[in-house]
Amino acid sequence: MTTATIDLNSDLGESLGTWQLGDDAAMLDLVTSANVACGFHAGDSLTLRRTCEQAVERGVVIGAQVGYRDLVGFGRRFIDMDPAELAADVVYQIGALEMLAKVAGGRVAYVKPHGALYNAIVHHEEQAAAVVRAVVAVDPDLPVLGLPGSAFLRHAEEAGLTTVGEAFADRAYTPQGALVSRREAGAVLHDPDEVAARMVRLVTDGVITAIDGTDVAVPAGSICTHGDSPGAVAMARSVRAALTDAGVSIAPFAG
Repeated sequence: MTTATIDLNSDLGESLGTWQLGDDAAMLDLVTSANVACGFHAGDSLTLRRTCEQAVERGVVIGAQVGYRDLVGFGRRFIDMDPAELAADVVYQIGALEMLAKVAGGRVAYVKPHGALYNAIVHHEEQAAAVVRAVVAVDPDLPVLGLPGSAFLRHAEEAGLTTVGEAFADRAYTPQGALVSRREAGAVLHDPDEVAARMVRLVTDGVITAIDGTDVAVPAGSICTHGDSPGAVAMARSVRAALTDAGVSIAPFAG
């Protein structure tokens, strides 16, 4: 049996008006950290406030999930933004969610980029640095969540931010430790038992089997269980149960 500890996070608050996405209430019963949308890629003000309220009720830590200003594309399209504009947008999003969280009795305790921005700043030096500058400007004590080995986490470490590596439960990995593009076959995994077993191995052995069958090291302090995919709740429940059965403690990385 292992005595490891891991955080479980999920992207939540992504419904928009009458358009409902995922089951946030059910996911909040399973995760320890909530990456709450900030209105740019998804979410409206009432949805975000209610998501924060539900997180506070359950003792789930709130994080600001910042992204490109792209509601139609759900933040999954790269935007070649001026770094100063991107930094201002990130500050704006964190600030908006901070007030909604405060009204709900909580606070923003970390920052995680979303979608295309998340993937872009794995390698895009200017945008990675812009996001880091924004977080530092808001609060240099805010931890950031990102892909291990990314330019984003490197810039964040250099700026003195606390960095937390993240693994994705339902995503396939390249041999280099990057996520397989959603445009490619096999990028998203759907078998809860397979995903759960992969996450237990990740926490206990520090590796994930890449799409080519090789093992890749993924140093992670948090596991993302997507809230918007089909069967998301069942997937998260399976992952949590498998980790608990393996003796892994489930706890937030931020407070």
